[in-house]
Amino acid sequence: MTSETLLNAYFFVGGALFLLVLLGLVASACFPGVDKRSKQFFIPSFSILVLSITAYVIDLFIYTNPDLAWAGKIVSFIETLLPSALMPFLTAYVLFCCGENPKKNALFFVVLGLCAALFVLLVTAQFTDAIYYFTQENEFVRGKWYPVLILPMIALIVVNLVGIILRRKQLGKKYYIAFLIYLLPLLAAMVAQAFVSVFLLIVIAVSISALSMFGIIMADQVEQHFRQQREIADQRASITVLQMRPHFIYNTMMSIYYLCEQDAQKAQQVTLDFTTYLRKNFHAITGKDPIPFTEELEHTRAYLAVVQAQFEDNLIVEFNTPHTLFRLPPLTLQPIVENAVKYGLDPDSAEPLRVLVKTEKTDDGSTVIVEDNGPGISGDDNGEPHIALNNIRERLSSIGATLTVAPRETGGTVVTIFIPQRTEPDANNLVRVK
Repeated sequence: MTSETLLNAYFFVGGALFLLVLLGLVASACFPGVDKRSKQFFIPSFSILVLSITAYVIDLFIYTNPDLAWAGKIVSFIETLLPSALMPFLTAYVLFCCGENPKKNALFFVVLGLCAALFVLLVTAQFTDAIYYFTQENEFVRGKWYPVLILPMIALIVVNLVGIILRRKQLGKKYYIAFLIYLLPLLAAMVAQAFVSVFLLIVIAVSISALSMFGIIMADQVEQHFRQQREIADQRASITVLQMRPHFIYNTMMSIYYLCEQDAQKAQQVTLDFTTYLRKNFHAITGKDPIPFTEELEHTRAYLAVVQAQFEDNLIVEFNTPHTLFRLPPLTLQPIVENAVKYGLDPDSAEPLRVLVKTEKTDDGSTVIVEDNGPGISGDDNGEPHIALNNIRERLSSIGATLTVAPRETGGTVVTIFIPQRTEPDANNLVRVK
């Protein structure tokens, strides 16, 4: 390989690394899942890497142009200083992740002291040939004391490694692995640099390691973000339960009151249904994991039985649920049916509200369909049905399920839940409700 071809390869590697690190800088600054603490580490770190790679590319231009020999020492100074400038940011980030204050921690001051020692050595190198010097042909030559310059850089990495290992339990597995991926390749490259010139290897190691660490930490933060979204959806569902419509409870209690005199047996049944409904509601507050469909179906039946006791022939309900051996998040079917009743039932209408609940088994999962012949969901209902359905949609997405809403051909609304096939518990443990 000719020297010109080799030089072109160096330029290509430098350009590729520059684009990768610039992408990391943009992502760390703009990615919505990055928390403030991570931004304070990644933005300066990637900025330093951009400058470091830029200095490396400038060094290649200087190497091919003897007229720029005067700039060799300046660029070499910057190239050596910049990688070490990453270490204080890393130390502070590690300490913040462990809940420690860098300003009150000895580890952070040790790192700053080593950075100061490296800076002094670099300044000294500008006035002596013992550490390194440039020939008249603009060639970099190591002095006999060059390894001394590398020692503070190696010490910076080792001190951070020791600090990270001692704090591995506080950091957690993902962050611990991410920091090791960042430091170990850099340490190997620095040790090699003490004996042979591998500055390009250092640039590659620190750039790829930083991007790898960024990817791992971002993946963890994205996972936390979605977990928080699921928790928010669960909290919304709990709030919905706790904020049951007062007039529904009032009307139910008044219906039971009058039924006690008119039809004592029916009053007992409504009381039992209402108790079941309340029990299922409050149980759903503490339940986050998917439950058997039979439990959700029982909850829905109890609710509809209470409503039918109040509105009698104005509400007609039909169940066609031959397939029940699957799971779904609590408070999924019942709120959908309640939504249909709330916005579709009109006591003054001559046409009763008809609600159909049916299930189907498909090749790739299970489907739950709720149909009604009500007025449908429009855009002028203050968004309430949409909010309720969106909350349900968020909780379904946590298990890979989907919810769709469509108008019914003959008027009304069709809500469809699709739950993909997954390993279910023993079917014998799921009670079928007919």
